[in-house]
Amino acid sequence: MISWIQRNFQQHFKWLFLALLAVVIISFVFITNASSGMGQVSKQTPSRLFFGVNLGSPEESQQLMKDATLSVQLHGLQIRSENQFQQYALQRRAAIHLASELNLPAPTEAQIVAQVQTLKVFTGADGQFDAKRYAEFRDSLKTNPQIKEADVSRVIADDVTYNQVLKLLSGPGYVLPADVQNQLNRIDATWTLEAVTVDYNGFKPTLTVTDEALAQFFDYNGDRYEIGAKVGVSYIDFPASAFTDRVPAPSEEGLQAYYEANKARFAKDGADFAAARAQVTLAYKLERARTLAVSAASDFAVALFNANVTPATLDAFLASRQLSAKRVAPFNTESVPAELGGRSQVAVAALKTDAAHPFSDPVDTGRGAALLVWNESVPARKPALAEIKDRVSVDFLESEKRKSFAEAGRTLRTALEARLKAGDTLEKAVAASASVIPSKLTTKSWPAFTLTTPPQDLDYSVYTAIDGLNKGELSQMISSGEQGLIVYAADKKLPAADTTSAKFTDTKSRIAAYTASRNGGAVLAALVETELAKTAPAT
Repeated sequence: MISWIQRNFQQHFKWLFLALLAVVIISFVFITNASSGMGQVSKQTPSRLFFGVNLGSPEESQQLMKDATLSVQLHGLQIRSENQFQQYALQRRAAIHLASELNLPAPTEAQIVAQVQTLKVFTGADGQFDAKRYAEFRDSLKTNPQIKEADVSRVIADDVTYNQVLKLLSGPGYVLPADVQNQLNRIDATWTLEAVTVDYNGFKPTLTVTDEALAQFFDYNGDRYEIGAKVGVSYIDFPASAFTDRVPAPSEEGLQAYYEANKARFAKDGADFAAARAQVTLAYKLERARTLAVSAASDFAVALFNANVTPATLDAFLASRQLSAKRVAPFNTESVPAELGGRSQVAVAALKTDAAHPFSDPVDTGRGAALLVWNESVPARKPALAEIKDRVSVDFLESEKRKSFAEAGRTLRTALEARLKAGDTLEKAVAASASVIPSKLTTKSWPAFTLTTPPQDLDYSVYTAIDGLNKGELSQMISSGEQGLIVYAADKKLPAADTTSAKFTDTKSRIAAYTASRNGGAVLAALVETELAKTAPAT
């Protein structure tokens, strides 16, 4: 059920997530670009009530996402994907609504103050609350028209409520002593490891391609080859080159300042301002000409709207302004024409046009601006195998090679295991077993270490390989990059079990807190899913 809200946010509010990624760590300045299209939608979206918020409303969805964005920024949360951010925004709203339903008391001033003092955005280098950073932040709000102190106060208070609800839903976080000891065994066990690496690039199995096998592979992996929906448009071009003559000649001081601000672009091979002056002047004028081009395109878009221009009357309107529209072949984000700068943002704008909304907002082409006019929509399609047989053949052979490599790895492991049981060292076992796999084998070893202080050259895949491994055992082969890896636990010493130690107690508390948080998050996720299902569109 989450898919609808994902599509809705991706269609209308993707800029919010991109902005979030750019400013998760902020320096007390919140910036909203008025020209980013915030809240602008090209199609009417039906009402989708979600715990008192209409997700079908651009304004209400926008506010929901802005609050979550501010919350993430204040807490310094690590958001790694768009889906993770959406889940946080929705679960946060669900918790706030649940608090209202349960009649939980509003956060007290003392609770809000305590919350502020824990926020990472106000934390100094020593890890403590920094009153100066907090004061600077509050001062910045006085001159920021996009966000008010009341907004920040509301979000912080809501975060207190969110945490209270999460704590109630989480419970105590029960954990067994055995679970604690298992965790200590993982992090404090002393390992002495050896490993066998298998070169994937040098692995040359004998593979054959038949039409039948290729057809089966293509049918099974058909979605991989689907050609996405495309849109055919004409574009009304506003090239920057047409506006360079309108750029006022820069002052010497202005040109010098531009050079200093963009020094990395010009000061190559030690060239100073005088040597790069011609290049600086050209770049300066082009940049400002692009701004003029975007402005002209925006003015033209307004004129289109005011004159109620339709595709049928467009040519006459263009002729009256000595402009023309040039047609390009249908494209999508993977095939933006060079005439439009090859930028994926252009495709995003183009794909929003249709018969009911034939004109796009102005788009940046990199060399100016353009207005897109819809001609046709081409639905996604799965090509016939004959159209892309060469590509499918390459993918099929790679897939078969991977399968063969994995099977050869299992065969090699069996051979190594037999030699080790017979008393060979790993190095001797590798030498005796090399013939079972057509690839180069090498060995490597690491002296005793724990996972808290691993060797610097320890391959990350080793962590996966040794999970659950006992002394004297071989791991399964793990493919890592362009090699396969089989790890041998030459020795493994477990830490002493002491349930009274400070480390045991601390680890138990950490596991309990994690378990509790996960439980609370699972409850909120279920509430979100159930609420979204109530208004999900039919599929």
